[in-house]
Amino acid sequence: MHGLTVRWSLAGTSADKLDELKAYVRDESYERFLGLEGLRFKTWRAREGEWFEGCYVFVTSEARDAFETGFRVAAQDGAASKRIGSAPILIEACEIVSVVEGPEKFLSAPSY
Repeated sequence: MHGLTVRWSLAGTSADKLDELKAYVRDESYERFLGLEGLRFKTWRAREGEWFEGCYVFVTSEARDAFETGFRVAAQDGAASKRIGSAPILIEACEIVSVVEGPEKFLSAPSY
């Protein structure tokens, strides 16, 4: 499978920035990715005061590359960049070696 990691720095942002980003994912971003053609899944990860990240897994390298190309063009003015106040510090394609669904099963939700 074909992955893409996009990371923003949260260093120097306000203490409530992660809460703002969680609300953005819950209220806007989650829904937008539900129907993205070629996307197998996406996760949003964060470390408060350190970084916020989107991890995408695509069915084909072509789907990933097309998304990455469009994302790079719009990254500076994208919704997350505007909320954080800066462009991503990392946009990196990768290979997904394996994914396992544990006995508790995968839970897709706009917020945990």
